[in-house]
Amino acid sequence: MIRFTGINHLAMVTGDMDATIRFWRDLLGMRLVAGLGRPGYRHYFFEITDHDMIAFFEWPGVEKGVLKDHGVPVKGPFSFDHAAFEVESDADLWELKDRLEASDIWVSEVIDHGFIHSIYTFDPNHIAIEFSAPVKGVDVRSHPVNKDSLPSEIAREGSEPQPGHWPESAQPTVPEDRMAYPGEGRILLAE
Repeated sequence: MIRFTGINHLAMVTGDMDATIRFWRDLLGMRLVAGLGRPGYRHYFFEITDHDMIAFFEWPGVEKGVLKDHGVPVKGPFSFDHAAFEVESDADLWELKDRLEASDIWVSEVIDHGFIHSIYTFDPNHIAIEFSAPVKGVDVRSHPVNKDSLPSEIAREGSEPQPGHWPESAQPTVPEDRMAYPGEGRILLAE
C-alpha cells in the first residue's frame, strides 16, 4: 500500500507575485523557501509546515478568480472550492483573525464545526482559504464518522480503502528502468 506523507505542495496561480509574497510570507508567516523564474514565468514555494508547502505560478495576464463563498454550490465547470490550513490551537486561530482584521482583510467569524473551529478569508488572488484549529478530544482521523443522512452504497462501505475496484499493476517498473527526467527545479541545486 502506498504511504502518503502529506501535501508536498498545492499549486496555485497569481498575476501579482509581490502581493502574493506579502500575504503568504509577511502576513501569514510562511517562509518563502524556493523560487524559480525567467521572463514571463515565476514559480515560488511557501512553507506551511516542516513538510507541506503552497506554491504559486505567476503568469502574465492571469486575472484574479471570481470571489465565491466557501462551500456554496455552483453550476458549470468548476474544480476547486477552497484550501484549508490547520493551526495548532484556537489561540492561533484568533491571532490570525486579529492579524487579518488589522490588515483590513475580510475574515469570517469563528465557526464551530464540531471537530474543528474555522475562519474563512481570501488571499490577494481571491483564492478562498479556511484556517482551522482542531477541537480537543475530537479526532475524526482516529475515529472516522459519516453522518450523511443518505450516503451512497459506496460511502456505506466504510472509511478504509476497499480492494478490488481498480486493476493491480501487471508489470511493475523494474528498478533499472526507473528514471526521473530533469525538470525546472534542478536550477535550485546549481551553485
